[in-house]
Amino acid sequence: MSAGLISALVWLLFLAALAGLIWWLYREPPRVQLSRELRPSGLVGQPQPLTVTADIETRLPTRLVLEDPPPRAVVPGRPVVFGGLWQGRHTESLSLTMQPNRRGVYEWEGAVLRWADPLGLFWRSVPVEVPARLEAYPQTHGVLLPELLRPLLSEGQLTRNLGLSDPISLRGARPYVPGDAPGQIHWKLSARSLSAGGAGGVPMIRELERTAASSVTIYLDTGGNATYLESAVRLAASLAAQAWADGLPVSLATGQGQTPPGRSAEAQRAVLRALAELGGSQDPPALHPPRPGTNLLVITQFAPPELVAQAMRARATASRVAIIAVPEGFYLEPGEKPRKQWAGAPDTVRQLEKQAGVLAERGVLVFVLRGNQSVLRLG
Repeated sequence: MSAGLISALVWLLFLAALAGLIWWLYREPPRVQLSRELRPSGLVGQPQPLTVTADIETRLPTRLVLEDPPPRAVVPGRPVVFGGLWQGRHTESLSLTMQPNRRGVYEWEGAVLRWADPLGLFWRSVPVEVPARLEAYPQTHGVLLPELLRPLLSEGQLTRNLGLSDPISLRGARPYVPGDAPGQIHWKLSARSLSAGGAGGVPMIRELERTAASSVTIYLDTGGNATYLESAVRLAASLAAQAWADGLPVSLATGQGQTPPGRSAEAQRAVLRALAELGGSQDPPALHPPRPGTNLLVITQFAPPELVAQAMRARATASRVAIIAVPEGFYLEPGEKPRKQWAGAPDTVRQLEKQAGVLAERGVLVFVLRGNQSVLRLG
């Protein structure tokens, strides 16, 4: 064997031994502690601050990359990455913003630590568990709903009774104005007015004692398409925000259950969390009897007959019931430009519009929001 071959073999053995030594020295991961400072909840599309702190300790010079990617629906201002050549103990922080782009409740499970020797020969990785939970609530928009969400939700003054108006509790009478329900006409007084005034007489309307709403219950029908569900969730969140601003307790109901009514921070969070997690369902609507005195708002896309029937039955205990139909699945939010409509409303919604007068006599209001109509017309 020649001297050159022996020398090459010696060098190969030396390099192999050196590589084995490097592999053995860097087999253990560096000590890493990762912490995050973030709000537990936020609105979709609204940036919020995020601070990530990494405490890293290494015995030997180590190439290190620490990546902490957020959930896919959460977009950080810049990548959350620590990297470089480290030795000893160091603490570094990143201050940035993050923005949820889709509603939901997300588990931010942890980071990934990758490390290697200074030459980058052997890379290893381990997960760094830093569990955190982020609740992304749906966006809200302004609404002007004086007839639906003010503390006195029905005509007249507050009484001690809850539920339907008492036909015996007559407070007075007033002249008829366009929009009054025919069932409220005081026929005897109207006959006297018409006979006394001749052609100039007008019908008289009975003014009954009515009940102020003790709370607001929003029922969201999940039996629509994905576009409708997102619009309905935003509308429900906006209605709830307006109700809380007016000092009213709010409860969210779906076919799967109902949140406790309230206006405390915890009650608000329960409603918003339920809206964030809400998914579509093709189960038949199940509108359970609402609590006495509540103002019931029913949001639906197709307004199936069984849901309308359930809303009418709910009027027995509710102070007022309003059915809000969104047949196209979307409506014009404040600031949006009108869109052309190329198709008519579904048959069920057309039937609902035909029944609007009869339903109004029974205390059930009907609002149909087409895709080219503003949400502000609800007021």
